[in-house]
Amino acid sequence: MNTKFIQLNNSIINCKKCRRLVNFTKKITQKKRKKNINDKYWGKPVPGFGDLKARLMIIGLAPAAHGGTRTGRAFTGDKSGDFLFKCLHLAKISNQPFSYHFKDGLKLNSTYITNILKCVPPGDKPQINELNNCSHYFDSEISNLKNLRVIVALGKVAFDNCIKFYKKNYIIKKRLIFIHGKKYTLPDGKTLIACYHPSPRNVNTKTVNLRMMKDLFVKAKKII
Repeated sequence: MNTKFIQLNNSIINCKKCRRLVNFTKKITQKKRKKNINDKYWGKPVPGFGDLKARLMIIGLAPAAHGGTRTGRAFTGDKSGDFLFKCLHLAKISNQPFSYHFKDGLKLNSTYITNILKCVPPGDKPQINELNNCSHYFDSEISNLKNLRVIVALGKVAFDNCIKFYKKNYIIKKRLIFIHGKKYTLPDGKTLIACYHPSPRNVNTKTVNLRMMKDLFVKAKKII
């Protein structure tokens, strides 16, 4: 890992700007669910991970309470992540169809995975000031991924906040609407693709399925 990302990740891990999120994360790590009662929880903000020469970025909203907040890695150890990595493996983006913990051997092919918000919010509903506090970390991730060509946003909140980042730096006249599979060319030439979040709710209601998500990631690979 290069020096810039080491410094960025250290800043993320040590961040305590949002008192509500700090307190909620502490509560989760102290009151573990029965399934994970013997697990040692990460209990800190969760940085992104993956290939630092990535041409593809995958962004979600925030780490899960007993997923990333427990394991310390985005989309790792929760049902959304289980579904996501099955899709990424089918699309030949990851070397294995699962992500359990830091030392599980996972490798990503030219891909970086992160969240807009680095801490889990109560009820999965972040406040505007929390998103604003965290936005400069996302800004730094995009700026430091020099080869980045495509961003896949998982869910409308991630999609909207990615656009918000670009509006701070560019003029976007056209309204960008969240529609699964819809792609947009951003002002700096990158492509933004909207994707349903791989949440258990979306999977159980068949809003999204393995084939839909695999096909979307195959499309993203063709662009890069």
